[in-house]
Amino acid sequence: MTEIMVSDVNLNSVCERLEQHCCVDQNQHNLSSQPQTPVLKRHSNTGAKLWGRVRSKLLRQKLDPQTVQSKNWHMDVIEMNGIKVEFSMKFTSRDLSLKRTPSKKQSGVFGVKINVVTKRERSKVPYIVRQCIEEVEKRGIDEVGIYRISGVATDIQALKAAFDTNTKDILVMLSDMDINAIAGTLKLYFRELPEPLLTDRLYPAFMEGIALSDPAAKENCMMHLLRSLPDPNLMTFLPLLEHLKRVAEKEPVNKMSLHNLATVFGPTLLRPSESEIAKAQHITSASDIWSHDVMAQVQVLLYYLQHAPISFVELKRTTQYN
Repeated sequence: MTEIMVSDVNLNSVCERLEQHCCVDQNQHNLSSQPQTPVLKRHSNTGAKLWGRVRSKLLRQKLDPQTVQSKNWHMDVIEMNGIKVEFSMKFTSRDLSLKRTPSKKQSGVFGVKINVVTKRERSKVPYIVRQCIEEVEKRGIDEVGIYRISGVATDIQALKAAFDTNTKDILVMLSDMDINAIAGTLKLYFRELPEPLLTDRLYPAFMEGIALSDPAAKENCMMHLLRSLPDPNLMTFLPLLEHLKRVAEKEPVNKMSLHNLATVFGPTLLRPSESEIAKAQHITSASDIWSHDVMAQVQVLLYYLQHAPISFVELKRTTQYN
């Protein structure tokens, strides 16, 4: 019997691994004395059927008020064709899942202000951003659903710990790791910044700028806002922007359009920190800010993704002339 532990309930990312276990060795039943080449026979669609049962179980649990309100992990087991899946789950409110939490350890990179990281590394763009982008472009740009499909949580946490401790073999880890885990690590880095990459200070202006109806006024406003970003933020945002454009160029293969990428990254790059949310009297929780502004956050990033290439030098030169 094969046991597969699933702690992050990331069903799609482990389905393929499960299918690899859904095999039996036919040699067990071959009584011939002649040497035989091992033949593996797959139970038809066992993995898909089994995960269908798991998904149904999760949906039933999600609709159970007692389960949703409980803060404890709920353990369950589902078996089929000799395959045993053990998984644990608990439900976290949106307020907690969206919260930006500054790190207490300023020696790492996750949860640490971007200017602190770039100053320590003596770099223009954080090392984690450069390496994750490079790896995705090397072997993930053709991956269907890149940045949309989640990586395995344990892999992402392993990469997070490696970057936080500046592990020497990080490059080896990256080359061996599933590409969706690397994409997930990059998203997690931006999501855990103490304040969004496009900053709390400029957030209201981004919301106002994207709502402008006059194209010329919108262009002037949106470019002025980029020029107003701190240099580490802007120098990180621009290469990320060009990277996402290159990913979208492969849309016929990876199915990730500019709009899909804006939907994934917009809230991650713009969602305000908790302190800013608390200042807004008409917004009382992270879930409110999510429902209130998420579409505008997506539209802000989509605007820049659809824009012609933006040069840091040209932006700063325009600032000098104004």
